[in-house]
Amino acid sequence: MSWRWEYDPSEEHVTGGAPPAFIAEVEKKADEVVRAAAAFYVEGKAFQGASPAGESIDVPGGFFVCIVIPRHECVYIRQVTYI
Repeated sequence: MSWRWEYDPSEEHVTGGAPPAFIAEVEKKADEVVRAAAAFYVEGKAFQGASPAGESIDVPGGFFVCIVIPRHECVYIRQVTYI
Protein backbone atom coordinates (compact mmCIF):
# COMPACT_ATOMS: atom_id res chain seq x y z
CA MET A 1 0.00 0.00 0.00
CA SER A 2 1.23 3.50 -0.70
CA TRP A 3 0.24 6.74 0.95
CA ARG A 4 -2.89 8.44 -0.34
CA TRP A 5 -5.64 10.83 0.69
CA GLU A 6 -9.40 10.42 0.55
CA TYR A 7 -12.58 12.16 1.61
CA ASP A 8 -14.24 10.78 4.74
CA PRO A 9 -17.08 9.81 4.62
CA SER A 10 -17.51 10.80 0.92
CA GLU A 11 -16.55 13.56 -1.50
CA GLU A 12 -20.15 14.70 -1.83
CA HIS A 13 -20.61 14.94 1.93
CA VAL A 14 -17.31 16.70 2.64
CA THR A 15 -17.15 19.17 -0.26
CA GLY A 16 -20.81 20.17 -0.02
CA GLY A 17 -21.06 21.91 -3.38
CA ALA A 18 -17.92 24.04 -3.10
CA PRO A 19 -16.67 25.43 -6.43
CA PRO A 20 -14.47 23.12 -8.54
CA ALA A 21 -11.54 25.59 -8.53
CA PHE A 22 -11.56 25.60 -4.72
CA ILE A 23 -11.76 21.80 -4.55
CA ALA A 24 -8.76 21.64 -6.93
CA GLU A 25 -6.78 23.77 -4.43
CA VAL A 26 -7.81 21.48 -1.57
CA GLU A 27 -6.75 18.38 -3.50
CA LYS A 28 -3.43 19.98 -4.52
CA LYS A 29 -2.65 20.77 -0.87
CA ALA A 30 -3.81 17.28 0.18
CA ASP A 31 -1.18 15.84 -2.19
CA GLU A 32 1.46 17.90 -0.35
CA VAL A 33 0.21 16.67 3.04
CA VAL A 34 0.43 13.07 1.80
CA ARG A 35 4.04 13.54 0.67
CA ALA A 36 4.95 15.07 4.04
CA ALA A 37 3.21 12.29 5.99
CA ALA A 38 4.94 9.59 3.94
CA ALA A 39 8.31 11.18 4.69
CA PHE A 40 7.57 11.67 8.41
CA TYR A 41 5.91 8.30 9.08
CA VAL A 42 8.34 6.11 7.15
CA GLU A 43 7.23 2.97 8.98
CA GLY A 44 3.63 3.49 7.79
CA LYS A 45 1.55 0.41 8.62
CA ALA A 46 4.03 -0.62 11.33
CA PHE A 47 3.60 2.70 13.20
CA GLN A 48 2.97 2.04 16.91
CA GLY A 49 2.42 5.50 18.39
CA ALA A 50 -0.77 7.50 18.77
CA SER A 51 -2.16 8.96 15.59
CA PRO A 52 -1.62 12.70 15.31
CA ALA A 53 -4.45 15.13 16.02
CA GLY A 54 -6.44 16.53 13.14
CA GLU A 55 -5.33 19.78 11.64
CA SER A 56 -6.81 22.71 9.77
CA ILE A 57 -5.01 23.67 6.57
CA ASP A 58 -5.52 26.98 4.78
CA VAL A 59 -5.95 27.09 1.01
CA PRO A 60 -6.94 30.03 -1.20
CA GLY A 61 -10.64 30.62 -0.59
CA GLY A 62 -11.00 28.67 2.66
CA PHE A 63 -9.57 25.72 4.54
CA PHE A 64 -9.94 22.01 5.13
CA VAL A 65 -9.64 19.74 8.14
CA CYS A 66 -7.79 16.46 7.85
CA ILE A 67 -6.32 13.73 9.97
CA VAL A 68 -3.30 11.55 9.23
CA ILE A 69 -3.63 7.87 10.12
CA PRO A 70 -0.15 6.36 9.70
CA ARG A 71 -1.33 2.75 10.09
CA HIS A 72 -3.70 3.26 7.14
CA GLU A 73 -1.07 5.25 5.22
CA CYS A 74 -3.86 7.72 4.54
CA VAL A 75 -4.77 11.36 5.04
CA TYR A 76 -8.52 11.65 5.57
CA ILE A 77 -10.14 14.94 4.58
CA ARG A 78 -13.01 15.37 7.03
CA GLN A 79 -14.29 18.89 6.35
CA VAL A 80 -13.96 21.49 3.59
CA THR A 81 -14.95 25.10 4.23
CA TYR A 82 -15.29 27.54 1.35
CA ILE A 83 -15.38 31.16 2.48
